[in-house]
Amino acid sequence: MAVIRLEGLTKDYGEVLANDDVSFEVERGEIFGYLGPNGAGKTTTIRTLLGFISPTSGTGQLLGHDITDESALLEAKRRLGYLPDNPAFDETATGQEVLDLHASIKGDERSGELLELFDPPLEREVREYSHGNVRKLGLVTTFMHDPDLVILDEPTSGLDPLMQQRFAEFLRAERDRGMTVFFSSHVLSEVRRLCDRVGIIRNGRLVTVEPVASLLDRSGKVVRIRATESLSPSAFDLEGVHELEMSETTVTDDSSADDTAVTECTFTFTGDVNALLERLGPSHLLDLSIEEAPLEDVFMRFYGGDSESTDATDATDRPQAATDSEVSNDA
Repeated sequence: MAVIRLEGLTKDYGEVLANDDVSFEVERGEIFGYLGPNGAGKTTTIRTLLGFISPTSGTGQLLGHDITDESALLEAKRRLGYLPDNPAFDETATGQEVLDLHASIKGDERSGELLELFDPPLEREVREYSHGNVRKLGLVTTFMHDPDLVILDEPTSGLDPLMQQRFAEFLRAERDRGMTVFFSSHVLSEVRRLCDRVGIIRNGRLVTVEPVASLLDRSGKVVRIRATESLSPSAFDLEGVHELEMSETTVTDDSSADDTAVTECTFTFTGDVNALLERLGPSHLLDLSIEEAPLEDVFMRFYGGDSESTDATDATDRPQAATDSEVSNDA
């Protein structure tokens, strides 16, 4: 069953088309990553889903409720947790007072375990918080009422590496319990680590929706070779070889005073590794490494050379802080 469904969602600001005919579904019990650089249209999609802004055209459903029906959307929000990119709590309140407010509005079933996990300094006023502590307090308020669906906008921003790892383990455990997670990010490593499927948005348009494994297959492998002989590019005339870079140096063997040609090459390989190894069989190799290519390579193929249009979208898609009153409306 789809927990989130968008059909032709469009938000047109006149000069900028922030979302252009966006359609996808998020299934119950999956972690769905919404991927794109800053200004691609991610936050516009989220704010439209939550009813903070109205779509120009298209429809959507959140937990089976129409996002353009205010009363229906309010019912859906009772089962929803939301963490904006820049949560704006009352800076004069202590962390404990913020938690008490959220508990009075939407309930509190899990704050004890969440506080033990994320450990924000509850006795201090929010204005004394670092960005990371604000984020940790936000994570507690997002999950404390045990929602069925959570929507997270850049959730790990400001968290140190240890806390990012702790959050990742927590999120995977919640997914295994049946919770559905939708989060936007431009940090490809966390998407790769966490997500079951991803949607990539580019300049307001959805480029693809597919399993993370498919993106990893598309990115291929990074191959690095050092051989003690001169190799020509024709040696790598093999299906799946991309972006071949080759260099050749001459090394003198001190024991024999003979010069040896050493060829070094690097390329991305999306073909059959066995075929590659067979092709290299006759060569005298000093070193061979085959590593999984970074997901960033796939991302750059979607976005390469299009920075001008991305900058134009950024003006309307810059994340806006959610006030406590706005978060309260999610309950």
